[in-house]
Amino acid sequence: MNETPRAATFHNTRSELFRDGELTKEFGVVEKPLTVWERLYNNGALRKTLLVLLLGATWEWYARHLNNPLLVPTLSDTLVAFWEAVYRGELPGRALTSIRLLLQGYAIGLGLALVFTAAAMTFLLGNDLLETLTSMFNPLPAIALLPLALIWFGLGDKSIIFVVVHSVLWAVALNTHSGFRSVSSTLRMVGRNYGLRGVGFVTKVLIPAAFPSILTGLKIGWAFAWRTLIAAELVYGAASGKGGLGWFIYEAKNQLEIPSVFAGLFTVIMIGLLVENLIFRSIEARTVRKWGMQT
Repeated sequence: MNETPRAATFHNTRSELFRDGELTKEFGVVEKPLTVWERLYNNGALRKTLLVLLLGATWEWYARHLNNPLLVPTLSDTLVAFWEAVYRGELPGRALTSIRLLLQGYAIGLGLALVFTAAAMTFLLGNDLLETLTSMFNPLPAIALLPLALIWFGLGDKSIIFVVVHSVLWAVALNTHSGFRSVSSTLRMVGRNYGLRGVGFVTKVLIPAAFPSILTGLKIGWAFAWRTLIAAELVYGAASGKGGLGWFIYEAKNQLEIPSVFAGLFTVIMIGLLVENLIFRSIEARTVRKWGMQT
């Protein structure tokens, strides 16, 4: 007879167990559509486009305010010089020459970086070799090796490719090696518990886990290769009578065609933006962002 009141008393003291469905109306609308401004602001491509337009307008205003075309030409004059060089076929030809040399040096640098990194991850002596060579040659500017390259390989494409390889190799190898070493031991044990060994362990565990560092090394190597290539062409000049974008800029400077100088620099910037947004961003979206390793 005493059980019923005791249970009722216990039930009444647990008021948090009761849920009133009508109380949810007090919260109002939980989800509502975004406004037009919010949708536009969340569009990254639109934000960057507006920033570029703002920078272009600032450039135009400052050049007109300075009123000295030999120092800073206007954006409109630069675009006119750009389209004239494109129409003559001069600028596309120079750009293709630079891109051809760049891709050759970049590919060779990536191959050598892969060899050094594989040796470092396989042998203790290979690890010591990579760390020693990276400490020695990574701080060394690639353009400083151009005089030696001209002595070793002569006046030709090989000299430029050599310095481009040097600029790519150590940046990519260092970031790739650091990425592999940063893979946690827990993740390594999980892969081995699944029976992964050799190539399967590398492709399914190490590379995906270290890919953010690998991708960073690829980006840095690409940027270093562009800088080295343009600097080498500015110092070294034309190869077999055909120069790249650096030589185009150098010739325009000698002829005091400053809008053409800026047009050459504008071409380098445009190629860099295309590679970053069409290639590296696509790789990033299909890998590290898809895997949830970046936001």
